[in-house]
Amino acid sequence: MIHVVTPYGRNGPSSRVRVFEWLDRVSAPRVLSTYIGHHNSRPSELAGKPAALLAAERRLRAIAAERPERLLLHREASPLSRGGLERRLIASSAASVYDFDDALQCDWGEGGLLRRIAPKAPKAQIAVKAVDRVIAGNPLLADWAARHNRDVVVIPSCVDPAAYLHKRDYRVGDPPRLGWIGSADNETYLELVAPALREVHRRTGARLTLIGTTRPTLGELEALIDRVAWSEDTQRVALAELDVGIAPVPDQPYTRGKCGYKLLQYAAAGTPVVASPVGVNRRILADLGMPAADGVDEWVDALLELLSCSADERAARGRRSREVARAHYSYDAWLPAWTQAVGLSVDGT
Repeated sequence: MIHVVTPYGRNGPSSRVRVFEWLDRVSAPRVLSTYIGHHNSRPSELAGKPAALLAAERRLRAIAAERPERLLLHREASPLSRGGLERRLIASSAASVYDFDDALQCDWGEGGLLRRIAPKAPKAQIAVKAVDRVIAGNPLLADWAARHNRDVVVIPSCVDPAAYLHKRDYRVGDPPRLGWIGSADNETYLELVAPALREVHRRTGARLTLIGTTRPTLGELEALIDRVAWSEDTQRVALAELDVGIAPVPDQPYTRGKCGYKLLQYAAAGTPVVASPVGVNRRILADLGMPAADGVDEWVDALLELLSCSADERAARGRRSREVARAHYSYDAWLPAWTQAVGLSVDGT
């Protein structure tokens, strides 16, 4: 029996990618706690669900009281905890693993009051020091974790290429279709490349499909945007309809710890991509054979280059991307490593 504690439900990107998709692939008996089962833990969401909040806190303490044989803790147990609950869960379990996929050690609660009262950084450090093993989403995170724990393994955030519609027609649309997928919290990253997007629109008429929230937040840039509501089914189809995916990221301590998941989603669909060479993005772009861009001029040049390639060349790049995703960043490729890391066999026992 393995007890799995993650802060979000399946619609939370981090929990879905780092927990739910793995559990879908094993048959081990498990007790799963997703706090209130929501896709985020913003104070506005928590405040409106006091009964669910109380039930979640009681459930986590009950798990600790059960003294689990195996514990997999992803990111944090509770957004209200300052680290004591995480320490208690870990201490109560016979074997414990901590998994994280962001630079939580840099998250000291910038933002609202709850974030300042219960920042993620001290919880991450407590967990990394206390567990038997750490699973880090990339080498940068692993380097930090290794300062506090001797047993650290790297398992990337993976994709399932078979679950995505593969791009078949590589002729550029009229107008060309750029695309971005992500949460509302990260939409501001698009402002980094707004001048480049406007210039490419001026030259080619290109528009941007935004797969996420349907609520406009990007001011004048919204004139170029067509919004599509996110769902698991939508993302698996919509990415193949893009001509070029984009993934701008600011170069900051927190963002350097990200795991490049957007790039892998575009790759799974066989869609060409341009991204900022921040953190692990640089390595993934090199593996995929896709351009990195830093600054407005580089973004304009990279987008125009991918849009001006022949359909055959774009198709060849798409095939390479899918092959790389399957061989190096897929759940199938990493399943033996993940099951070993969490103390399960491949058949889930």
